[in-house]
Amino acid sequence: MARDVAILVTGGAGYIGAHCCKALSEAGYLPVCVDDLSTGSRDFVKWGPLIVGTIRDTARVAETIRSNHIAAVMHFAAFSQVGESVADPQKYYLNNVGGTLSLLAAMREAGCSRLVFSSTGAVYGNAGRDPISEDAAGAPVNPYGVSKWMIEQMLTDFRAAYQLNSICLRYFNASGAERSASIGEFRDPETHLIPRAMMALQGHVEDFAIFGDDYETPDGTAVRDYIHVEDLAAAHILALDALLNGSVGGCFNLGTGSGYSVREVIAAVEAAAGRKVPLSVKPRRIGDPPILVADPSSAQTSLGFRPVVSDLATIVASAWAWHQKAHPRR
Repeated sequence: MARDVAILVTGGAGYIGAHCCKALSEAGYLPVCVDDLSTGSRDFVKWGPLIVGTIRDTARVAETIRSNHIAAVMHFAAFSQVGESVADPQKYYLNNVGGTLSLLAAMREAGCSRLVFSSTGAVYGNAGRDPISEDAAGAPVNPYGVSKWMIEQMLTDFRAAYQLNSICLRYFNASGAERSASIGEFRDPETHLIPRAMMALQGHVEDFAIFGDDYETPDGTAVRDYIHVEDLAAAHILALDALLNGSVGGCFNLGTGSGYSVREVIAAVEAAAGRKVPLSVKPRRIGDPPILVADPSSAQTSLGFRPVVSDLATIVASAWAWHQKAHPRR
């Protein structure tokens, strides 16, 4: 792929977006990042230009697409805190749904008709199935998940009406860090299990807890499907290549097909760090299902996607290397 094939990456200064910018560069594309830096980091933009701004500025995004001869868009820009979405749903619908509508309008205005969308396993809600396939979607239980589901429906309609083709990638638990420790996961506030456990070890978190140890699982704690962020990034390149080669799109799970319990993850963090994670046990959170594991077979068949670094040991080792480098122990 020639270096003059430019890809617009919204939210490219964030955790997953930055890893995808790196993967784009390594695949020969030029990532052009649009990010308002409300949650992303300027330091994560290393592989192409950064345009500081919001995707809700339709005219500016359209001009960016035209002036950079953008061939396709990867769309990561969104708020993603489940608890916050419950407390302030307006914020999530305005930003996630409204922002995407503005982006799609800009794409249509500028004549760009290919989009890879960062969706989520949250569209499944409490699916009650193990593993979960794509036909189980449509029952999100919080405004964050609803916003992503609404966007997926919008993209289906835009594909039919305007021939704007899109691939929606439904992540399960994105985790780990770039293995040279140049970019990784560290939010404020941080809600994800692996970074919170590491932050507890480093003294950055004083209230680390397991939520529920009485689930009907082998050790009583919830089971989730963890996928390394580098494998996620590789899947985005496959999706992009499919669109550029004429695919009209679809929705695909990104996971491994197997899960780890909360206690298994904590044990892996303790093994990597060589010491115990300080923790407490609290009651289950409302809406947390006991098991969420993806059926990744559709992505394997249609995109050729197979995770290669998503074993738990590699995920935890890469994350721990990043945390030690970026955020030393207090």
